[in-house]
Amino acid sequence: MMSDWMMTAAAAATANFNVEAATRAYLDTLQGAARAKSDAYFEGGYWLILWGTLVALVTNWITLHFGWSAAWSRWTERVTNGRVRQAALYAIPFTLVGALLALPWTIYTGYFREKQYDLLNQNFGAWSKEQAIALAVSLVITAIMLAVIFTVIRRSPKRWWLWGGAAMTAIIAVMVAVAPVFIAPLFNTYTPMAEGPLRTEILSMAKASNIPADNVYVFDASKQTKRISANVSGLGPTIRISLNDNLLNRTSPPEIKAVMGHEMGHYVLGHIFRTILYFSLLIIAFLLFLWWATPRILSRYGQNWGVRNVSDPAVTPLFAMVAAVAAMLATPLLNTIVRTQESEADAFGLDAAREPDGFALTAMKLSEYRKIEPSAFEEAIFFDHPSGRTRVHMAMEWKARHLAELPPEKRAMVVPNPAAGKAP
Repeated sequence: MMSDWMMTAAAAATANFNVEAATRAYLDTLQGAARAKSDAYFEGGYWLILWGTLVALVTNWITLHFGWSAAWSRWTERVTNGRVRQAALYAIPFTLVGALLALPWTIYTGYFREKQYDLLNQNFGAWSKEQAIALAVSLVITAIMLAVIFTVIRRSPKRWWLWGGAAMTAIIAVMVAVAPVFIAPLFNTYTPMAEGPLRTEILSMAKASNIPADNVYVFDASKQTKRISANVSGLGPTIRISLNDNLLNRTSPPEIKAVMGHEMGHYVLGHIFRTILYFSLLIIAFLLFLWWATPRILSRYGQNWGVRNVSDPAVTPLFAMVAAVAAMLATPLLNTIVRTQESEADAFGLDAAREPDGFALTAMKLSEYRKIEPSAFEEAIFFDHPSGRTRVHMAMEWKARHLAELPPEKRAMVVPNPAAGKAP
């Protein structure tokens, strides 16, 4: 237990530390053109949610209205008699044509807009190559998902929404497990972090948190973006601690430790499994709505589209349209789920790393492309992570509570360098 004199010292130290002033000192490092640019980029994303939904609706409506989807389904029947293979084959034209129709939107949002805000390091050729790889991965995943969902629909017409939800949950879990090993390396090179004190500290934090990892990997995200990032990914034997080279090169050891503590929090707090559970419930609710609504929609428009019934793969664009609208309407809920877990990981990371100023400095760097001081409404609806203001304030509150426990050199109120929140 803490002695009386220690409690008195802690109370005195806390009283002399001004949380609000310390928070404002950090927030004020992002001002003028830099803050306007960050706000404009993030606020523009609010509209991208709506326009992206409209693009999805239009592209899928085109494939239904002009009979393309029905033609693709009939083509698969000519190629093979196997119903599972038919659903998987349908994914080829569905995915490729859908990507082609949405290509102008993809190029604008993924390339030109990122270039406009100086967040993308790739030229168009390198960016296009990665888009092609992503399309190939999407093609495989879509084929598997369609083969599974239409098999379930045929075998359980009355309860396919339930078994389909279970099947989609299983696919998501497998994807989480295999992504670090088979998918992530398609886009970046992962190399073991160089031996040194920082690597040792990260692995010590992992050991203290009972994370079964004996190595730390660095991936070359700087070839693509200026963003800093790290993660503890995978399940079971595929668990991997990774950080990108931007984080390694742009930040100090206290910042890196703060970020890694946060990422370890996701693992320790079971966020991967909780996220899979939450999304499985949402998927089941969505499929239940499809189970109820699809026959009613097809009874009115199915003949014009050439879609025979719910088990016909030609109905896939209708599923995609409903999914796009559902995702848009569920944005506040989805963001709240993720943001809550991110806040929990923030709290864990502060306790694990004990680097409140490192955490605050990282929050400022993340605010290069996230609005730093949104309204309460904006943060609740559009933020899938706590805002920079929220994170810095949390860090300073933690520092105030633990001031007497910190080394003397870390107790003072830091007045950050104004360049701390700006890209180099």
